[in-house]
Amino acid sequence: MAANRILIADDHALMVEGLSRLLAGEFDIVGAVTDGRALLAEAEQLKPDVIILDVSMPGMNGIEAARRLNATLSRARIVFVTQQLDPAYIHAAFAAGASGYVAKQSASEELVQAIRTALKGRYYVTPLASARGARIPSRYFKENPARMFGAELTPRQREVLQLVAEGKSTKEISTALNISVKTVEFHRNNLMDKLGVRTIAELTRYAVSRGIVGS
Repeated sequence: MAANRILIADDHALMVEGLSRLLAGEFDIVGAVTDGRALLAEAEQLKPDVIILDVSMPGMNGIEAARRLNATLSRARIVFVTQQLDPAYIHAAFAAGASGYVAKQSASEELVQAIRTALKGRYYVTPLASARGARIPSRYFKENPARMFGAELTPRQREVLQLVAEGKSTKEISTALNISVKTVEFHRNNLMDKLGVRTIAELTRYAVSRGIVGS
């Protein structure tokens, strides 16, 4: 029987290397990427059985990537491996379509079990989350309980917001998203109007407060 195919996304090379070594004996590691946008492209091409990803990634955060993967590659199981143990992050991850949520500090003990659980169609949440009060009711698997990760924004607005908050110029955002400079400006102005802010600094603070970019 062929091994299940795993795609890893994390912007830290040492983490990717460690996860690959951990999983290589039981699974087929088909690829590794360092940002959320590259993850979407590789997942579409490679069609993995399981996608391992972090919450905080450049270009497109893991929650946004999971939302899109869940819509386009619903067969693939999504398992987060992250340092973020705040309940709001965990709730947002499952609302985005995750099957598992593992703490980086205990990945060596938990990740294989989390993947096996996900492949059986069940959910896995790191035991470390219980210390933070993150007991995940079943409704969180289908609903977004909070406004974390810009749930009230459109996907394009979230894309533009993350890139603005990462300090990208209008031209860089235009190139990254393959849209015109005027379209970038249109979305940025709409974001400011919608969120009631006036400066890039305020947009950045909003993005940080919602987990769209790391602090």
